[in-house]
Amino acid sequence: MDQRQALFAFGALSQETRLHIVRMLVVSGPDGLAAGAIAEKAEVSPSNISFHLKELERSGLITQQRESRSIIYTANYEALGGLIRFLMEDCCSGNPQICAPAAAVAACCAPATKEELQ
Repeated sequence: MDQRQALFAFGALSQETRLHIVRMLVVSGPDGLAAGAIAEKAEVSPSNISFHLKELERSGLITQQRESRSIIYTANYEALGGLIRFLMEDCCSGNPQICAPAAAVAACCAPATKEELQ
């Protein structure tokens, strides 16, 4: 991730509702959430949620896919990890043990599905 992409991503996350949406989608895992469910959980009108989802998708932090009549949104874990790696790139002046926990988070893959956890 370059500085321009990072600024665009941070710009998208600098709004309370959008940050809340990304956190919800990270928790929901690879199954994602439908736009209506996101609006309900965020307590935002459907037209307002549509605006926020569009901004997050433009930033690359979330993705969408159509399933029947619904549009399902998921967190883009690769982009989120890239953002963390961008922040930690030149970490700690030669003391990598300080930022090792954050680097491990950035390197992780998407969370397991509910079926994989059982």
